[in-house]
Amino acid sequence: MNAVAPRDLTLHRLERALKERVRYRFVQPTVLIDEQGYRVESPCCSRNVDPSGGTIAIALLKPPVGEHPCWTLCARDHQQQAWVVKERADQIEPLLDLLCLDSERQFWP
Repeated sequence: MNAVAPRDLTLHRLERALKERVRYRFVQPTVLIDEQGYRVESPCCSRNVDPSGGTIAIALLKPPVGEHPCWTLCARDHQQQAWVVKERADQIEPLLDLLCLDSERQFWP
C-alpha cells in the first residue's frame, strides 16, 4: 500500500460527508489536499465575502500530528486572511458534523 492511500480515503470521506451538508446544498464544494491538511473551497453564494460569487476557502481540517494529537477544524477569517481554530476532536466525525450543519454560519458565510 502506498503512503498516499490513507489520505485518499480521508479525502473521499470528506467529499461524501459534504454532500449531506445543510447549508448551500446547491453548490459543489471542493476538497483539496495541502501541506496543512484538507482545505474545503466553495462558491460564495451569499456574496458576503466575494461579491462576484467566486470560489472561497471555507474550512480546513488538520489531521492529528505532533503537538496536536487530534483532528482540528478551522474556519477562514476572510478579513484577516487567516485560519481560526473552531474545534478539536479525537475523531473526524464530530468535526464533519459541525462543518456540514454549520448552524452558526462559521464556514459558509
